[in-house]
Amino acid sequence: MQRLIGLLLFISVSAQAQLQEFELTLKDHLFYPARLQVPSDEKVRLLIRNLDSEPEEFDSFDLNREKVLFPHRINVIYIGPLAPGEYSFFGEFAPDTARGVIIALPMNKESTDDQ
Repeated sequence: MQRLIGLLLFISVSAQAQLQEFELTLKDHLFYPARLQVPSDEKVRLLIRNLDSEPEEFDSFDLNREKVLFPHRINVIYIGPLAPGEYSFFGEFAPDTARGVIIALPMNKESTDDQ
């Protein structure tokens, strides 16, 4: 039983280690970049650096995610796999300025392998 648990844990950690990572930065109640492209049909990790002195809450109805972004920390959110399209998000504490869009695009593996 312990071997099975160990194997499942190893598979889970290995799968997470292979996820592509994308970064967002929150500064002065603005997300940078405001438009972030990610591959569609893949689970990805968002690393969000909150450079502000206050917490913010990442909120997205389109992505069905919300998470408190602690100040001066890197916060992780997993999203996807997403269908191709645009998914808006905002900061709940500064909704007029902290806004952005995740754009899920099909990635052609042949063209990336040739480069």
